[in-house]
Amino acid sequence: MTAAASNPRLAACFGGLSGRTALIPYITAGDPLAESTPALMQALVAAGADVIELGVPFSDPMADGPVIQQAGERAIAAGVGLSRVLDIVAEFRRHDERTPVVLMGYANPVECMGRQAFVDRATAAGVDGVLVVDYTPEESAEFAASLSAAGLDPIYLLAPTSTEARMADVARLARGYVYYVSLKGVTGAGNLDTDDVARHLAAIRCHVAIPVGVGFGIRDAASAARVAAHADAVVIGSKLIQVLESASRRDGPRAAVQAAAQWLAEVRQAIDHVKKG
Repeated sequence: MTAAASNPRLAACFGGLSGRTALIPYITAGDPLAESTPALMQALVAAGADVIELGVPFSDPMADGPVIQQAGERAIAAGVGLSRVLDIVAEFRRHDERTPVVLMGYANPVECMGRQAFVDRATAAGVDGVLVVDYTPEESAEFAASLSAAGLDPIYLLAPTSTEARMADVARLARGYVYYVSLKGVTGAGNLDTDDVARHLAAIRCHVAIPVGVGFGIRDAASAARVAAHADAVVIGSKLIQVLESASRRDGPRAAVQAAAQWLAEVRQAIDHVKKG
């Protein structure tokens, strides 16, 4: 499957998979340190990441579980906000012009910066896609158009509770890929039912022609491989942040980067051995 994308890096990424499942790690910008985040992004790419989802720290992350909430709190305490996140992307771009970077966060920081100012700065920094959790398709058509006009892909969430009407709304606006939240609740919660994921993906694909990534509930190489049999991309965040936090507390930020990359490489190896269902 190839992506309907206005962004060339995301289009090239998904268009060049040749049957592979994309691996999309999520990390919170500024955790464990803002200074180490570009190096962490580079290490994750070297470990097999196809796209980096970079979380924008926010004080009231309603969709995130405690692991990502705490990562955001640590980053905010260190002074990392949206402006610093864009600086981090720009620094990463000085070393990597190929790997897509998707910002994931909430409306408040974007509104505080100003929507068009955000689009302009994100474009200049080298961002490729934007997922704003609390911008629904019904309320964000103008913002999505601004992103697309600038060559950035607006990315939207779908969930087990999404209606066919919502799927159609998302299909109308989304570019790059759609993020299917495989569990009800917040990030890091629950147990993954792969058969249920497969059924929902089939329903989504009746409406959505672009790739569908699956996240929430993927906690190890085995669960990532089960999802990879059905999804176009596997998104993994909470467990990766736990690996980072544990290694950083024990051995420091530099060791945390190495530990996270090693863990992600194991996930990459597992999903590369999967035959598509």
